[in-house]
Amino acid sequence: MLVTLRFVGVWLKIWCRGWVSLDLTSLSSTTCLSFLRSSSNTSVEVHSPEQEIVIALGSNVGDRLHNFNEALHLMKKSGIHIMRHGCLYETDPAYVTDQPLFLNSAVRGVTKLGPHELLGVLKQIEKEMGRTDGIRYGPRPIDLDILFYGKFKIDSEVLTVPHERMQERPFVMAPLIDLLGLSIDSDTVASWHSFSKQTSGLFELWEKLGGNSLIGREGLRRVLPIGNRLWDWSGKTHVMGILNLTPDSFSDGGLFQSVEAAVSQVRLMISEGADIIDIGAQSTRPLASRISAEEELDRLIPVLEGVLELPEMEGKLLSVDTFYSEVAAEAVSKGAHVVNDVSGGQLDSSMLKVAAGLGVPYIAMHMRGDPSTMQNSENLQYEDICKQVASELYLRVRDAESSGIPAWRIIIDPGIGFSKKTEHNLDILMGLSTIRGEIARKSLAASHAPILIGPSRKRFLGDICMRPDAVERDPATVAAVTAGILSGANIIRVHNVRDNLDAARLCDALLKHRSPDP
Repeated sequence: MLVTLRFVGVWLKIWCRGWVSLDLTSLSSTTCLSFLRSSSNTSVEVHSPEQEIVIALGSNVGDRLHNFNEALHLMKKSGIHIMRHGCLYETDPAYVTDQPLFLNSAVRGVTKLGPHELLGVLKQIEKEMGRTDGIRYGPRPIDLDILFYGKFKIDSEVLTVPHERMQERPFVMAPLIDLLGLSIDSDTVASWHSFSKQTSGLFELWEKLGGNSLIGREGLRRVLPIGNRLWDWSGKTHVMGILNLTPDSFSDGGLFQSVEAAVSQVRLMISEGADIIDIGAQSTRPLASRISAEEELDRLIPVLEGVLELPEMEGKLLSVDTFYSEVAAEAVSKGAHVVNDVSGGQLDSSMLKVAAGLGVPYIAMHMRGDPSTMQNSENLQYEDICKQVASELYLRVRDAESSGIPAWRIIIDPGIGFSKKTEHNLDILMGLSTIRGEIARKSLAASHAPILIGPSRKRFLGDICMRPDAVERDPATVAAVTAGILSGANIIRVHNVRDNLDAARLCDALLKHRSPDP
């Protein structure tokens, strides 16, 4: 096949084998040529200096999550900049079914590597991580497949792009769909090649396979790695018990400053059914003054160590509530399982990079300003609270992903009580599905993240119910979390575990009754 190209003002005629399909309208004066030689042929790859790519990941041998993390690290070192991650799925094996369960996901990024150079890099990573030829579709530490390479369609002896069999594989299609948004990616969807003459796009293919109805069934579970488990948060609402170690928190300041009192409170919350304990040593109430990371650590670490020694903590999770990267790193090194950052990475420029390296789930909360300024008038201006919170939360998630925190490790919190008026908090409690839907317009993976809400004993409840004393707001808190769960919350952060757990159980029963499994 004779291909004629204009390259830097010069017309070139190149004899190519019939394996490169080019969208010539995408080429410009910056187009570069990469020459790859085989034993008997010279092939020409045409690609711009930077191409958008999609790569699928799979693993079912050894520590599957470690394999994913190592593969992402090696890809980054090899010149692949990952910008977006799909969700994480635990899946039944396909084709060869007598083997362990897989983890599957996909990533979207950019690279200057040509398509066959990229293939070589991925095969080398697979080899370095212990993959051998073995059985086709058999067990493997890591499997890396190129699903898309820019706008190009490639059909060579060793590489077919778009990947030829992905339309029949839900475990590939699910994370691939996660990489899209419902609106901003419409041009991207149009630019990616259709898989067959019968299909018009990715979403149509996904729906033909069964779409979202497959999630949780057919051996396709969406999971979040936390502690030593893969957490499927869809089964029930999880209760996070609050432990404040501060002298000035609005509800329980000064009550748990001694290690003995704090550990005793944790023991009580676990006995009442808490799934997660969230420990904070920095007050984030309105107008709170900020303490240093060193002072925060002095309060936190002795209690954290004492809590982790409790036999009752077996099977439970420990979260650290901090916006300091130094505190997060030290707490995780001592055994904390989750980083809960009220600032979404805005108050410590190192937080996102540090959290990425810690390898634990990261809770990104919506807040404008900081605790001392969040209730200033300029931070309380919203035209549409749910849409704007969703948009600003998405930016936090995007920054987290760019820093190396995969979407499958992110939990989102709309920040009830943080830079919000009473009416804003009510809108959020009733509008979580709207927030999720608005995030989906930009990132389906981010929209699938667990949502955490924390209305417990907050001032807006006191204002509505005329309860100036925070400890008298538990009945209102139960009502608030009920509304939130029915609106789509997955985790409730509360002071009173017992009563709110009852509310969560009833809400879960109502939701299951409304949408029973077939």
